[in-house]
Amino acid sequence: MEKKHLKIGLNIVIYIFAAIGIFLVAGYFAVKFGLTNEKGVVDLQRESFLGPAASQAVSNDSNLPWQQTEEWGVIAAALTKDQTALTTAASASGVPARLIAANLVAEQLRLFFTERELYKQFFLPLKILGSQTQFSWGVMGMKEATAIQVENNLKDPTSPYYPGDQYAHLLDFPATTTDITTARFTRMTDQHNHYWSYVYAGLYIKEIEAQWRNAGFPIDSNIAVLSTLYNIGFQHSMPNASPQVGGAEITAGNQTFSFGGLALDFYNSNQLTDIFPK
Repeated sequence: MEKKHLKIGLNIVIYIFAAIGIFLVAGYFAVKFGLTNEKGVVDLQRESFLGPAASQAVSNDSNLPWQQTEEWGVIAAALTKDQTALTTAASASGVPARLIAANLVAEQLRLFFTERELYKQFFLPLKILGSQTQFSWGVMGMKEATAIQVENNLKDPTSPYYPGDQYAHLLDFPATTTDITTARFTRMTDQHNHYWSYVYAGLYIKEIEAQWRNAGFPIDSNIAVLSTLYNIGFQHSMPNASPQVGGAEITAGNQTFSFGGLALDFYNSNQLTDIFPK
């Protein structure tokens, strides 16, 4: 009888580990083949944003739907607490703090309005940003593969993404690091210090700017396009004379936005200009 119970218990353990393995493998292939990508849109209302001047042509309307939401209040409070980490990362990466914040706002509103239970249980009562740890990492929602490419681009002067010698060692790991994969995950998902999430995001934007500039289509200061490219990733960044604004669909305040359009709305708004000026 004891042997029978032992065998049943052993089989249960085997089935549990098998199920975990299937889940992890499924997750790997879901990310690899883009099955975790969200539905995206091209924001036709903003397709005229083809240059730095045009990208700032939106109204500074302070009554946009997302600004009236409880979720925005949580993000604003959390961003205010994160001022030092974000401005320090912005200075290191050479990208305006408000541009990094614009992408953060779009990413956090997307997270808050899709992960309702987490929002109600943790983010709302604690007034904190949502830090992801599965398919995307940290408060900026960056995928591991993107983070690795950001690191590699800093080391390759022949890369079209190379932002300059002064950035080459910004993401170096300590010489004593034996497990870079774990160290990368730890730095990007740190719940108490978001500096690394912000600096990776800033350097991603810096590298995309370098790519487009090297191709003869500079988009520096084109907030809507840069934010769209932040959302859709390196693989979809194809320099051309007519970049489009779009990205993931985000519904906030009973209105649907594109990722790039929502980031631009924040950037051009009067929200938090005292700590993240335009």
